[in-house]
Amino acid sequence: MNLNLETLFNVKNKTAVVTGGSRGIGAMITEGFLANGCKVYITARKKEALEDKAKELTKKYNIDCIPYCVDLSTVDGVNEFAKFITEKEPDGINFLINNAGAAWGAKLEEYPEDGWDKVNNINVKTPFFLTQKLVKNLEKKASKEDPTRIVNIASIDGIRVGNIGETYAYSAAKSGIIHLTKHLAKILVERNIVVNAIAPGPFDSHMLGKAVNFDYSFIADMNPRKRIGSPEDIAGLCIYLCSRAGAYTVGETITCDGGMVNTT
Repeated sequence: MNLNLETLFNVKNKTAVVTGGSRGIGAMITEGFLANGCKVYITARKKEALEDKAKELTKKYNIDCIPYCVDLSTVDGVNEFAKFITEKEPDGINFLINNAGAAWGAKLEEYPEDGWDKVNNINVKTPFFLTQKLVKNLEKKASKEDPTRIVNIASIDGIRVGNIGETYAYSAAKSGIIHLTKHLAKILVERNIVVNAIAPGPFDSHMLGKAVNFDYSFIADMNPRKRIGSPEDIAGLCIYLCSRAGAYTVGETITCDGGMVNTT
């Protein structure tokens, strides 16, 4: 037994994949891993911004942040990226963070099929097929004492109906990923791969329509904590789920929302 904090929450010398890791919540999680000695592969569709972010973070933390530009909303893109990871990490990876996502808002009578498909593809289909393609890679590093981890980034909008916009596909997709997390957890726990999800509330990200000098005060005012989420909030929770401290937590969806779901 070792209850030292440095042991309980250690992710040093591990390898993580964070999809959509160049901005928003994905970037927050990526920085959390890098700051604690974990090598990270990140993906995005915008090559220049992705590569710039990877260079910035590699320099800041003096540990590899490796970018790969790919459209993960297609199975072809998933296959391409999985092949890249398998070749780069033949001995396996420790953590898969399915974070890449998209949202689309429109009135009920006007909601388009392409919007519905775009949101469900990246938020539900991609995590499933990327898990499918990387499961053997994760299994290589997995053991009873030190299971590998999958963390799916859901949303509180998959638990309750939000107050901002008519985002039908988004709420349906995030509800879907929450249940998919349970199903994958049941199947993969026997292979020493632990699956959980995080349901964030409002954070400083493009999902809230982030712009230069965007005023989040009206969103913060609606939150029981009277603020939006910080990098420490989301990165800390993800590190918990991926460390020894979280090894016995299986199939859960943990809210990270300042109390929006449980106190309002």
